[in-house]
Amino acid sequence: MKPFYPFRYCPLCGTKLETREHEGRERLYCPKCKIIIWENPVPVVACVVLNENQEVLLVKRGVPPAEGMWALPSGFMEMGEQPEETAKRELFEETGIVGEVEEIIGICGQSSLKYRWIVSIGYKLRWISGKLRPGDDAVDVRFFSLNSLPEIPFSTHRKMIEKVKARKHPR
Repeated sequence: MKPFYPFRYCPLCGTKLETREHEGRERLYCPKCKIIIWENPVPVVACVVLNENQEVLLVKRGVPPAEGMWALPSGFMEMGEQPEETAKRELFEETGIVGEVEEIIGICGQSSLKYRWIVSIGYKLRWISGKLRPGDDAVDVRFFSLNSLPEIPFSTHRKMIEKVKARKHPR
């Protein structure tokens, strides 16, 4: 995989970057600082909340990517934030409800036009309190039957939902 770094110059000294092979991959390299400019995935957390009817909570996105489409409540981890904290924060910001993490569902990756690669950490949460309402970057929020879902644009979200469905209905 060729380097994707969006800059052509070292973020530390401004020298034009070169590419060099390191650990079997082409990497961006600053000849002045003598450092590799590492590209790392961006961590995202996705939240699965089921109601008493075993329906899954989805938000209708109000911002790109996938504006106007339904997805799990989710968002980027912040510096110094634990993944479980991110899950609870994002759930509250997007839906108005306070949740408690019950379990980790899984971890999977997905390509991203803006970030190149994201790693999504899925958590199952239990609704503790709060009034359901769209918030933050959501324009609607509602529960859907696991067997009758709208189109979900993110493969990582679809995988998390499928894992939860498989636990509810083992083959």
